Amino acid sequence: MKSSMTKTFRKKLIQLPEEVQEQANKAYELWRLDIYHPSLQFKQVSQRQPIYSVRIGLNYRALGLIEA
Repeated sequence: MKSSMTKTFRKKLIQLPEEVQEQANKAYELWRLDIYHPSLQFKQVSQRQPIYSVRIGLNYRALGLIEA
């Protein structure tokens, strides 16, 4: 699966604390290896649209859109 980040996402990411940025990078690498790794809790959050959520530590999640 290919992935990309929007400019807005990148801007928001660098505004987060450095620890959270590191957690996000680790989660992304884990997601690249195994999108269904249990610690990521990767799941669809909308029944109408292909919007998914992935866990970034205890207090953060990232949302993504799967495009066909």
